[in-house]
Amino acid sequence: MEAIGYIASIFIGISLGLIGGGGSVLTVPVLVYLFDITPEMSTAYSLFIVGITALVGAIRNASLGQIEYKTALVFAVPAFIAVYLTRRFLVPSIPDPVFSTELMTLSKDTTIMVFFALIMLAAAVSMIRSLKDEIELAQKPVFNYPAIITEGLLVGVITGVVGAGGGFLIIPALVLFAKLPMKKAVGTSLLIIAFKSLIGFKGDLDRPDVIIDWTLLLTISAIAIGGIFVGIYLLRFIDGSKLKKGFGWFVLAMAVYIILKQI
Repeated sequence: MEAIGYIASIFIGISLGLIGGGGSVLTVPVLVYLFDITPEMSTAYSLFIVGITALVGAIRNASLGQIEYKTALVFAVPAFIAVYLTRRFLVPSIPDPVFSTELMTLSKDTTIMVFFALIMLAAAVSMIRSLKDEIELAQKPVFNYPAIITEGLLVGVITGVVGAGGGFLIIPALVLFAKLPMKKAVGTSLLIIAFKSLIGFKGDLDRPDVIIDWTLLLTISAIAIGGIFVGIYLLRFIDGSKLKKGFGWFVLAMAVYIILKQI
């Protein structure tokens, strides 16, 4: 299963290279089901893997002038604060079990996986949505700093709980509230995801009860980084918008599988 997990790790980077997101919704299931890591620790590992991989993509987009730094800063600061506090204090304070009766016990791990699956469903809907809808968003923007800051806080909390980068939430927010064209929104989103995820991981490092398997973590990260270069190369030959929709259906199926498995 670990061998399959290493192969699957390539697709974390490929998805980021091809569509600018989606890597985080693959990372946690790969860690939980193929490497047999607990859901809570998988969300911590996911933050590092997605953060490092997205940083490579962000550097590439920066060289192409596809990052809006001022907007990234406004969005990222509240997200940084929210994700760090969530990983440092909120996640450890979730009780285990979360809920218990004579008929049913809801464990902390099950709660995290079900919540993650619901986030996957939202991500799937975002990816399946047609490019036409995204263009219509871009044509009717209202620049709104309070909305950007609020969205940053929301994404920070979600990232902290489930270890997902939140690109499916960040990109529409950047298009709608900051008037960014799609290519700049994707590049700016990768920069936000990179630093937000790594700061969230720092919240785990500051917890005395967290022990990191650095050999495993760095190996998966290196494979995922290799995957992002494969994705960037394949983007020359593949229609990213069509691939995004197909990947959305795959994520939807995976989310349903996780929910049924947990039930």
